[in-house]
Amino acid sequence: MRLLIATALTLLSLAPAPAHATTGRWTGTWATAMQRPFPGAYNPNWSETGFENQSVRQIVRISVGGDRVRIRLSNRYGTAPLRLTGATLARAGEGAATGEPVRVTFAGDPQAVVQAGRDLVSDPVRIRVSPRERLATTFYFHGPTGPASFHDWAMDTAYRAPGDQRFATSGAAFTESSKSWYFLTGVEVTGRARGSVAVFGDSVTDGTSSTHGADRRYPDRLAERLLADGKPLGVLNTGLSGNRVLNDSTCFGERAGDRFRRDVLDRPGVRAVVVMQGVNDVGFPTWDYHCAKPNPVVSAEQLIEGHRALIRAAKARGLTVVGGTIVPFKNSFMYSDAGEATRDAVNHWIRTSGEYDAVADFDKVLADGDVLRPEYDPGDALHPNDAGLKAMADAVDLDVLWDATK
Repeated sequence: MRLLIATALTLLSLAPAPAHATTGRWTGTWATAMQRPFPGAYNPNWSETGFENQSVRQIVRISVGGDRVRIRLSNRYGTAPLRLTGATLARAGEGAATGEPVRVTFAGDPQAVVQAGRDLVSDPVRIRVSPRERLATTFYFHGPTGPASFHDWAMDTAYRAPGDQRFATSGAAFTESSKSWYFLTGVEVTGRARGSVAVFGDSVTDGTSSTHGADRRYPDRLAERLLADGKPLGVLNTGLSGNRVLNDSTCFGERAGDRFRRDVLDRPGVRAVVVMQGVNDVGFPTWDYHCAKPNPVVSAEQLIEGHRALIRAAKARGLTVVGGTIVPFKNSFMYSDAGEATRDAVNHWIRTSGEYDAVADFDKVLADGDVLRPEYDPGDALHPNDAGLKAMADAVDLDVLWDATK
């Protein structure tokens, strides 16, 4: 059915927008946080080897629609310029199949060079897209890319094929697959959207225990609620599994304060941010895993100061900041009584201090006492399942997000 819909909508790809269409400012409709190449916490990936004479096709579901689309590539962790031979954008079908692809250009050129440590935004593509539509980007790299900036825990599928398959609508050539995203860090639109909300956090926001390929992360559910309530706001998932507020990791990214600007503040059209982070800060001291180090014990006061830095940065940009209470983790692999005491103290501050503009009490909706409710527990006592992630989305006050656009 998805393929039939994609084929039918392809005819609209290059059609001119009607005279009454609104062409607004650019705003994000999809995003992901980039991280350094590494073998992967649980699944193998292609980040360390990169690509050469290969095409990479990636499927993402956008949150709001628009009249024009552009994509954002990242070479944030590259050590040399990234040379992109060409790219296309299409409506996704089943698997790696697509509708008719449209060429993507950069300053009028189908080829692009993304300097090391930088991002690059494409030219606008005149393709009208709908809320919750799944889009496919295909990148072709003729020469070697070197190690790839990527997002490890995509909860979706990327596909790889030999040679230049940018304009292939069949997925037959894409015989290899990965559970990560590569180089693609954002999709942006113009249209009737009033802006976007960034959802910032760790593996819970990333959707680690959601159903693979089903778009059931809590930011996905939040986007669905906004759409159903007639509030055209993009939702950007900038969660990063294993990420912490106070300490960096070679595998799990820079600490929250260091990545907050590029993953939230520098995204176009952001009007509000929901922050839910800290469980890894209180839990990692018990975890003897090389990528969890350094893993010093942190105090509630230190963690609160880390949150305050995020609040100050967001408010300096005029954003509404919603604080999410830290989710329960008792009986998980990284639980300790000391960590639980710190979590409780930070949650009390989030609820009562008034320093956040509003509170989304995720702990309240997820916990039975100090433990993740059985109906929300996928088995690790830490990462909510699909039902728990929906409950999280339901705990966010939509009016607070919408008021941020006024």
